Amino acid sequence: MAHQWQGVINEYRDRLPFGDDDPVVTLREGGTPLIHSTALDNRTGARVYVKVEGMNPTGSFKDRGMTTAMSHVLQTGKKIVAAASTGNTSASAAAYASIAGLSSAVILPAGKIAAGKLAQAIMHGATLVAVDGNFDDCLRIVRELTEKYPVALVNSVNPYRLQGQKTAAFEIVDELGDAPDIHVLPVGNAGNISAYWMGYNEYAGKTTLASMDETALHMPAVSTKLPQMWGIQAWGAAPLVLGHPVENPETIATAIRIGNPASWKYAEAARDDSNGFIDRVTDEQILEAQSILAAETGVFVEPGSAASIAGLLQAAEHGQVPEGATIVCTVTGNGLKDTATALSTKGSLDFDPIAPTVEAAAKELGL
Repeated sequence: MAHQWQGVINEYRDRLPFGDDDPVVTLREGGTPLIHSTALDNRTGARVYVKVEGMNPTGSFKDRGMTTAMSHVLQTGKKIVAAASTGNTSASAAAYASIAGLSSAVILPAGKIAAGKLAQAIMHGATLVAVDGNFDDCLRIVRELTEKYPVALVNSVNPYRLQGQKTAAFEIVDELGDAPDIHVLPVGNAGNISAYWMGYNEYAGKTTLASMDETALHMPAVSTKLPQMWGIQAWGAAPLVLGHPVENPETIATAIRIGNPASWKYAEAARDDSNGFIDRVTDEQILEAQSILAAETGVFVEPGSAASIAGLLQAAEHGQVPEGATIVCTVTGNGLKDTATALSTKGSLDFDPIAPTVEAAAKELGL
């Protein structure tokens, strides 16, 4: 019988800070596709795979960390969870809180959330609080809220979030047979690049960055090498590239519109320790990469996700991609999260209907 995926905690419990009897809150997240893209091979001269995290239950990579964060909250006795969010975290937190029997509060920047993500949080029953400010303001409020009241914080500053997110690196090694030479990720709050680097280190049997589970350091190695970590930020929200916070970050890629990443130091460590880099790309490059990935590889992602593809293509143009290297690009969220931005580049959606005949259809198609 084919193996039925059980969710990241049950699949990798021996490498996560959970015992056999600990409660697990899961929607069977993880186990997402790793798709080989011949189109990106041809554009870069490398062998490129796309880790499609939009196939998680709520449509983004956030579910990996939310299963571990929510499972831990059940051990604390707290009944309310809170998160600051640019969208995907709110959707994931609300969904996992709902099955855990917890109340969820989402603090979000007013007018800065894609409609698809907002709809998810509402439908999953979250209490939404809009702030006249940016994501960094929202995270500050949530930190203070959870310090003063019996509320659990489930943003990526919660170390259990990174513990869940590191499992994507495990899956990649399990499928490829080893770590890739290069791993490219979008960088917003910077938790994901930190988590992947942790995961690759643990699977190689090396000391990890901020690992909570010391037993994992002594487990048998699965991979033989570590990848370079390439992080990609949006041009108008690139504090790690500029070397200082961006007070008013702006980009069409709402998922990475963050001016002062919470995992800043961890991301720098992942970059430096892996001999990688963190660069930035324009909104135009992001939208072009989104279109290329959809039209040539069959994967539709939200703009923030396409930053990794845009960054790889830019690196190839600059001669930075080694010939024949094995490269994985993480695309973090499903394109259905933000259809308005994607369609904004495709012109009018008003159609002139044809007569209901095959002849008229054939004429329209130039047949």
